[in-house]
Amino acid sequence: MLKIIYQDNDLLVIDKPPYLVVDPADTVKEETLADILEKDFGIKLFRGGLVHRLDKDTSGIMLVAKTQPVLENLQAQFKERKIKKEYLSLVHGWIEEGGVVDASIARNPIKREKFIVAAGGPRQAVTEYEPINKFKIQSEKLKVIFEDFNKIQMRKLERMNYNQFTLASCKPLTGRTHQIRVHLKYIGHPIVTDETYVGRKMFRLDKRWCPRIFLHAKKIGFRHPVSGEWMELEALLSEDLEKVLSLLNHE
Repeated sequence: MLKIIYQDNDLLVIDKPPYLVVDPADTVKEETLADILEKDFGIKLFRGGLVHRLDKDTSGIMLVAKTQPVLENLQAQFKERKIKKEYLSLVHGWIEEGGVVDASIARNPIKREKFIVAAGGPRQAVTEYEPINKFKIQSEKLKVIFEDFNKIQMRKLERMNYNQFTLASCKPLTGRTHQIRVHLKYIGHPIVTDETYVGRKMFRLDKRWCPRIFLHAKKIGFRHPVSGEWMELEALLSEDLEKVLSLLNHE
């Protein structure tokens, strides 16, 4: 059952759970968000539909239009950068201060499922980021997580400062695919358990204590397409990611 954050005659705002695919496709066998919207809410994508999308493993707030005119209005707000979004991400390493990444993104020509920063590329991408808290996995807890590691392997984790993390707020000013994930990797702080961008070895380490990518769509602000009222809505951090934070100590 989808968690509804807000609903009226024109739109629906939901808290998408992780592992739910948004769009139907030939390769997708399980029930999708689009299927649920049609079955439970009578929202067919050809009449209204998804204003924006989240990756399968990403949780959080999503905006759904109930009619075609509302969909077009909200899509125009996105295009004109009037809609404000905020994400929470847990990243590797300590971010000392906030900043802005202004770097175009393009599809990786070798691995088409990935995206890369492409200097001078045609698709401008801008992300604001701000550290919220620094975290550390204490050595005793690290030994429990990696109980099968020998002393040499544990020393390697220490040398690479594997136990240092930052919870960051990210605000994408543009809406490119994988934008936050690519930009955070670009500045040397990939998202924890991001299988696509953190690297194969690091992903295996992360997966031991964080079950999925630590990326959550926290907040959205937009102007209501009918009333014109400015609205700001929020989705609380999902339970599985709250459990991950409980493993960490504030630094």
